[in-house]
Amino acid sequence: MTSLDGKPATTGHRLRPGGMRLTDLRPLMARRRDGALSFDRFRADPTVAALRWPDDVLEQFLFDHGDNPAFVDDYNTIDLHTITWQLETLPAAHFTAMPTGAFDEGCIEDYAKNPVHWVTVRPPQVARCWEKQGTWLRAPLLIERRLLDPDTAGLQVLEGRTRVGVLRGRLREHLHVAPEHRAWVGRP
Repeated sequence: MTSLDGKPATTGHRLRPGGMRLTDLRPLMARRRDGALSFDRFRADPTVAALRWPDDVLEQFLFDHGDNPAFVDDYNTIDLHTITWQLETLPAAHFTAMPTGAFDEGCIEDYAKNPVHWVTVRPPQVARCWEKQGTWLRAPLLIERRLLDPDTAGLQVLEGRTRVGVLRGRLREHLHVAPEHRAWVGRP
């Protein structure tokens, strides 16, 4: 395989038996941090392209947070090749008690305490979307919790903790919230 510049494509590592973990992306993430890797080049890397994930999921999870120590601590046990992503529509009620990773435990509730603030510090189109459609502008990422622990059921917020917090806060404050919301859901 060749990279976008025509040179042999390398990621600087070999896949471990049993799949790919977040820590296997360290060489790519180092290049991204150094500014040497755009999202287009990141998703074209053979290691990342082999996942066959939607661009929105690649960007929100791996490109934006793949080297975030909290994400690595919470999600490095998952074989990334075993996740299949689907854009799904879920009832608002499903998000009211949905947890996030252990490292960020409680942060969704912190965002829910002041949903108006967390919308106003975002670009204006975010506030317009909440006011007119009662939902987020960009679908958050959820995963089945059994990917982390086979004995655990339900969904967990992987990325989009602020969005889910805003939803919870708006529900509590009786602000406009749509009955259903789109989210990327990762399942085994």
